[in-house]
Parts: sequence; structure tokens; C-alpha cells
Amino acid sequence: MKRSEINGVIREFEAMLSKYSFALPPYLSFSPEVWETLGEEYDEIRDCALGWDVTDYGLGDYNSVGLALITLRNGKANDGKYKKTYAEKIMMLREGQLSPNHFHHSKMEDIINRGGGEVIFRLWNAAEDDGLSDTDVEVYRDGRRYKVTAGSEITLSVGESLTLHPRCYHEFTVKVGTGPALIGEVSKCNDDNTDNRFYEPVARFPEIEEDEAPYRLLCGEYPRAKSDRG
Repeated sequence: MKRSEINGVIREFEAMLSKYSFALPPYLSFSPEVWETLGEEYDEIRDCALGWDVTDYGLGDYNSVGLALITLRNGKANDGKYKKTYAEKIMMLREGQLSPNHFHHSKMEDIINRGGGEVIFRLWNAAEDDGLSDTDVEVYRDGRRYKVTAGSEITLSVGESLTLHPRCYHEFTVKVGTGPALIGEVSKCNDDNTDNRFYEPVARFPEIEEDEAPYRLLCGEYPRAKSDRG
């Protein structure tokens, strides 16, 4: 992705959050220049990959396949320094845009439609070989449990949510004509480097073409603490 496109998506996301009165922690407005001055007291943000995350999954067509998200809180399961056992994200998905089919090896999550368009999910059980099973999928939806045919559509209106268990393949999009959606996630600790299994191979994080200066740093771009750099 071009940095200019990422900058534009972040500004769009900020406007949507403002529209729905979703306030962000102060560090999400820090400029790259401010990050250069910050010490080790901000290491939780660096080490747990909190903050802005914009991806086209390496496919080069963000409008069709992509996602903008913010990790607001997270822990590290194997690091006693960060003892949170939970994570929270807020996401923006444009209408017609797809978050591609994947499952998590260990993470359980609730995905919530917080505002805007209708979010359409398709679910599959993972087969033993990590392919798509054709077995019925058990759905956990705001306290209701029922089964659906593999790959059938489940539509979440504003306020509705799904609970997704490990090894449940899921892809989601926003119904065209309903506008972009603001989507929340509450989950176990999140590790995007090891816990995602995409059905079709994609890159979780994009390569970036630096055609302009960054407006905000992404969660993998923070400089180390000033004290660590000598």
C-alpha cells in the first residue's frame, strides 16, 4: 500500500470514530516525531502491538480486500511482564470490502457491530487438514445458540454480535448500500504473527510504498524507547 492511502484510511477512520463518539486513548494521536522522544514507560504499546493497523493483506486492492483496525488493549500469553489475558479492537470496514477467510489457532473472540452498515459473516468449521469442512456450523449469537449450513450468510445489524471459537473459519464484509461499519472485537490475547490461519495465503501486514510522510505510525513501526537507543 502507498503511505498516502494508509494516511487517508486513518483520517477516514478517525472521522468515523468521532461520528459515533468513540474516544481513543491519547497515544493514538501521537505524531511520528513525538514517538521519537518517548521512553520505556510506553513499552506496553510497543511490545503488545497496540495502535493503528491498516492492511490490504498484500493483495494491492484495499477497497476490495482490506481492513482498518486499532488494537486498544492486549497482553502477551508467554510474557509475565504483560499479564492481561484479554484484548480489545475497534475496526472499520467499508461497504463491499472483504476481510478474508481465516481462523485462529487459540483465540476466542466476540465480534460486535458497533455502528453503521450491516456486517455479513460466512462461517465454516476447519477440517482436520485445515481445509473447509462441509459440516454444519454452531453459531453463538448474543446468547442464542443454533446451527447453520457451512458458508451460509449471517447478517449482524447494529448492536448484534457473534462469538467465534478457535478453528472456526470466518470471513466478513459489509452489505453494499448500508454504509461502512464500525466493528468491535473483544477476545483472548491476540498475536497476529502466529495465531492466524488464512484459507488462501495472504500477507497479514502490507508492504508500504513511502510516497509521503506518515500521519500516524502503525503498530509495528514504533521506534524503541529513547533510552534503549543510547
